[in-house]
Amino acid sequence: MDKQNSILKAESLSIGYHKAGRKKVVAENLNFHLEKGKLTCLLGPNGVGKSTLIKTIMGQIPAIQGNITLLEKPLREYSLHEISKKISVVLTEKVSTGSLTVRQLVELGRIPHTGWLGQLRQQDKEKVEKAIEATNIQYLSECHLSELSDGQLQKAMIARALAQDGEILILDEPTAHLDLVNRLEIMHLLKKLAKKAHKAILITTHDLEVAIETADVFWLMQCGIPLVIGIPEDLIIRNQMNVLLPGKGLAFDALSGKIIQKDQKNSVNIEGPQIPVIWIKAALAKKGFSKHLKDLHILVTEEPFAIQLIGNQQTKIFYSIESLIDFLEGAN
Repeated sequence: MDKQNSILKAESLSIGYHKAGRKKVVAENLNFHLEKGKLTCLLGPNGVGKSTLIKTIMGQIPAIQGNITLLEKPLREYSLHEISKKISVVLTEKVSTGSLTVRQLVELGRIPHTGWLGQLRQQDKEKVEKAIEATNIQYLSECHLSELSDGQLQKAMIARALAQDGEILILDEPTAHLDLVNRLEIMHLLKKLAKKAHKAILITTHDLEVAIETADVFWLMQCGIPLVIGIPEDLIIRNQMNVLLPGKGLAFDALSGKIIQKDQKNSVNIEGPQIPVIWIKAALAKKGFSKHLKDLHILVTEEPFAIQLIGNQQTKIFYSIESLIDFLEGAN
């Protein structure tokens, strides 16, 4: 952790709600730093308190115990208006003002600085233009929001948050409802913005594989344990990713970077070129064969592609993974 780039920190933080005069603690003893120039991903199951933590950082609900410091000043000493100048937020709710153009939406990001009358000064217009350019949506600037795809709309929402010009940018599940290409594009855009604009970007996500590829820092949140923090690669090799999967018959496979069933660990002996071997193992695991082929040996060749299944004093040859699977299903 680089203390010079730390913009927000929490110490011994307990979060939750006050209900009927009683405190309902959702998570406690949270300690973390949020750093400029880094994309931080908050991961955890539904109901663990991710949204409560985000709302606490935003100042929408008070901490039950402990301290949050923003720019070396206690968060509780800021007004909500002051926080809105420091922290920009993109939530998951759909935008209902489809009659707005993209540029008009981005201009709304300047409200904390201009007030609701929205009289834009030259410096406000420059911030808007810079945000549009940073998200590469110049070609959409005069389009109405109702005309945009989900991916384009998400970029426009990010541009609005950038125009707000806070040091921290928080996004709640920014890749939800997006296809694979747009999920990757949005996450790589956020990573680039964190570094280039020197923003501290915090997102909540369930998209583990894309997060591993793009995030600088993981915060893993699970009931009853301290927040697990580190770069994804360190958490993987320390076997700490499994804190997300307690007692569910699932495990994080460090080799593939994916979540698998615990009984899918591949025990079959396969030899051959790396890529076909990986995908044959994946196909066998998907069908539940991986633990039933201990006495068999598979040999793969590429030119021509062939799969030799060797065992029980006989060899069978297949010319596709599908034909191998069909044979094994028939044999069972």
